[in-house]
Amino acid sequence: MPSPSETKRFIRPALPQDATAIAAIILPVIRAGETYALDRAMSEEEALTYWFGADKAVFVFEEEGIVLGTYYLRANQAGGGNHVANAGYMTGPAARGRGVARAMASHSFDEARARGFAAMQFNFVVASNEAAVHLWTALGFATVGRVPGAFRHPHLGPVDALVMHRPL
Repeated sequence: MPSPSETKRFIRPALPQDATAIAAIILPVIRAGETYALDRAMSEEEALTYWFGADKAVFVFEEEGIVLGTYYLRANQAGGGNHVANAGYMTGPAARGRGVARAMASHSFDEARARGFAAMQFNFVVASNEAAVHLWTALGFATVGRVPGAFRHPHLGPVDALVMHRPL
């Protein structure tokens, strides 16, 4: 087995042929309904249309030819707010705990800076998503707002949503 330094890992722009691999990552997350405020019953086509929206640049994390994670990057708002980026990240179960989300976040910060963004803001981080809250805090995000009970968690009931922000 190759050492981690010998493993071929990289992040690249998503290609149309990545759609099946991306769907395999995002659909289970959407269906679980625990971290994204998306319709749990959306079709694969609807999920991919959302993820590949015209306002988004989509990337994949690939290891040894297998897509393990994906993220999108976009402007958080139009016009006077278009200098602040927004992003969404999802990883497959095999990628969890392996630094994939952290690597995608770091890549997204660099990509956002290269595109002229001055900051990044997440508008709706589900407070019960402890792994995400921990990662974003560790990467310098501050919680700048809390919306009580804004998310209907399928098992926990009403859960707060956090607004998190960091300069780039």
